[in-house]
Amino acid sequence: MQFPVVHGIIDRRILANYQVEPEVLARVVPAPFRPKLVNGAGVAGICLIRLKHIKPNFMRGDFGLSSENAAHRIAVTWAEAGQERDGVYIPRRDTTSALNTLVGGRLFPGVHHRARFDVTEADGHYRVELNSADGETRVLVDGRVSEALPVTSVFGSLEEASAFFEAGAVGYSATARVGTFDGLELRSRTWRVEPMAVERIESSFFDDERVFPRGSTRFDCALLMRGIEHEWMGLERLCA
Repeated sequence: MQFPVVHGIIDRRILANYQVEPEVLARVVPAPFRPKLVNGAGVAGICLIRLKHIKPNFMRGDFGLSSENAAHRIAVTWAEAGQERDGVYIPRRDTTSALNTLVGGRLFPGVHHRARFDVTEADGHYRVELNSADGETRVLVDGRVSEALPVTSVFGSLEEASAFFEAGAVGYSATARVGTFDGLELRSRTWRVEPMAVERIESSFFDDERVFPRGSTRFDCALLMRGIEHEWMGLERLCA
């Protein structure tokens, strides 16, 4: 898959995260991936990201495509060329972009599903709700900027959480072909996160007790990023 490097602005990115029992995550992630643990717990969550001015790297200027996007993510590790790698496995991507939906998994890494996003942002308060057109995915995250992580988080500090998610810049998405995964790497020109206090969180994926039995997940923390210049670089497909 030949995918040009693109760049733009992360206007807003919310990483809403769960602690998940490792043995449960091990049944969800396909080979060659394994859950990456923090203090004995698996880490998974939802990335809610609004992108602006997205265009190929050779184009300049304040123009380009804008879209709201979501990805369900699971922190994983895997062996590649004899070395251990860290990143995220992405079982589902949703977007407002008709272009991403059309070319995702073909010319653009990762299958994307069309969805409607309802977003409210004011005075440090963020409410993002999405409902997919196919009825498979619903997400709601409602919270506000805070000063610290919850005391129940598996991360001992904001700095520890920041370093963990910065290291997970490589994501591999499920494709229509079992055992084949589209790769995409996020390269941020700067990296700065703020903690969020979440008042309400819902996910049709993590709330599905057929996949995640009652008590196997609990909310961990949420992080906010704003105004980040970045690039996306496609990677070669990974095959199990």
